[in-house]
Amino acid sequence: MKTRVTFIVLALALAGCATSGTPPSNTADACSILDEKRGWEDHVFDAARKWNVTPGTILAFMRQESGFRRDARPLDRSGNRLSSAYGYSQALDGTWAQYERTQGDGKRKSFEDSSDFIGWYLDQVSKQANIAKTDARNLYLAYHEGPAGFRRGSFSGKAWLRETANRVASQSAIYDGQLRRCEGRQMRRLAQN
Repeated sequence: MKTRVTFIVLALALAGCATSGTPPSNTADACSILDEKRGWEDHVFDAARKWNVTPGTILAFMRQESGFRRDARPLDRSGNRLSSAYGYSQALDGTWAQYERTQGDGKRKSFEDSSDFIGWYLDQVSKQANIAKTDARNLYLAYHEGPAGFRRGSFSGKAWLRETANRVASQSAIYDGQLRRCEGRQMRRLAQN
């Protein structure tokens, strides 16, 4: 009987771990996301403040890249990996290694580290491709194509990518508007610091 109780407790504990990495139930509303995932609020706002990007931009990139899934990987229809992209931010191995060289060790499955990575990378592409940090559309194109690819215009023949960048920019503006409305708590925190 004792073994059975131990097994049930262990199974429940593992089930709790499995669901802790699940995406928020309402990804259309930034306030709902941060209410449901209480630990995320500080991380997204800290990264936004540190890298001078909006929290809505970080959330919009994460929604597009991983659907807020910490273990997301791009796979083809046969289940084969398409690239080394991984985690909330879908950072490639090489880009993540650059991030770690300048910012210290991190985990791509960590919401905190992924939020910081997105802010860091947007700061890099903003400087290298001369894109305003308020221009979520072009920041997304450069995030996807890299600063050199963006400067070459590698996205020009990719209508699907330009449409995706438009959606990300729209979602960024929506999230930032929602964050201003949800009791103003998050945006007030940015103004205070």
